[in-house]
Amino acid sequence: MGIAYVALVVLYVVICFFLILVVLVQQGKGADIAGAFGGGGTQTAFGARGATTLLHKLTTASFIGFIVIALALTVLQAKPKGSVVRGGAVPAQTAPQKAPAPAAPPAKPIK
Repeated sequence: MGIAYVALVVLYVVICFFLILVVLVQQGKGADIAGAFGGGGTQTAFGARGATTLLHKLTTASFIGFIVIALALTVLQAKPKGSVVRGGAVPAQTAPQKAPAPAAPPAKPIK
């Protein structure tokens, strides 16, 4: 693993924690007491369109970084690894050969 891969993993973990914190800090639509009892019907179908806040921009940017770095790590992990055998091709697998039969003991002379 190279230094670039380790740096990407560290950056990825930092972005993950940042994204979790930014999402948890945001106030949801209809978070008031009326929203708890189904009184959020005054909003449009996709929520009220207000000015984009800094928190919303940070969430979007961290999500984009999360996806881009996840794809980059996937591509880096999918690259073929180098072989431990240097030079030359790897020999083809051959069928195991049988060990030669042991030689017969020498014949005793007849007396």
